[in-house]
Amino acid sequence: MSSPKVLFGFHAVGVRLKTAPASIIEIYFEPTRRDARMRQFIEKAKEAGVRLIEADGLRLAKLAGSHGHQGVAARVEPLPQQHSLDDLLDSLSEPPLLLVLDGVTDPHNLGACLRVADGAGAHAVIAPKDHAVGINATVAKVASGAAETVPYFMVTNLARTLGELKERNIWCVGTSDDAPKTIYQVDLKTPTALVLGAEGEGMRQLTRKTCDELVSIPMKGGVESLNVSVASGVCLYEALRQRGG
Repeated sequence: MSSPKVLFGFHAVGVRLKTAPASIIEIYFEPTRRDARMRQFIEKAKEAGVRLIEADGLRLAKLAGSHGHQGVAARVEPLPQQHSLDDLLDSLSEPPLLLVLDGVTDPHNLGACLRVADGAGAHAVIAPKDHAVGINATVAKVASGAAETVPYFMVTNLARTLGELKERNIWCVGTSDDAPKTIYQVDLKTPTALVLGAEGEGMRQLTRKTCDELVSIPMKGGVESLNVSVASGVCLYEALRQRGG
């Protein structure tokens, strides 16, 4: 059985409390915080029958590995991966919309990407096992619950996985500053995988070569590129707009 993991912050713990309360081993909370948000949170935890433990800020920070815990942390059992990527794609009744991240190692960036993927209705986020960050407490906190709702698949060989997506007639659209077309000039209504690299280095060369098409995001100001989570939002919401919102 997998070891328990830690979630912290109101959003991350709150989503687990709402969707899978039985998987929560215990919730630690700071008793000196008595504002309305904490009172409502404690009330929901009691209604769900979850064990509550008082803890000071120092203990919470040690448990969470961060001082951004907002006075709340929880030890939880990992939720089982509900689908393989193939199972998920087979189950869809609409054209797939996937976000592929190549080389994103910062947990804050991954958390923000998961959050925007959830908001735009992406069906999954895919990343390589190497050159990528997994789901940890910081990712879950930044994702504000999206780490619990968006399937995140870490694959052994990203180029091979893109090839398998192409065999399913999923168009792999990579982003590159030097691409001749912009994201607004391609059809994203069809089955699509949007492929983004980490800021700075961008996609690895093999990933870039495997994409069906490269597009750019128009940059009108002085900066040369966007943060990967912002770029993900631009691309995913353009797909959502084209698909009827």
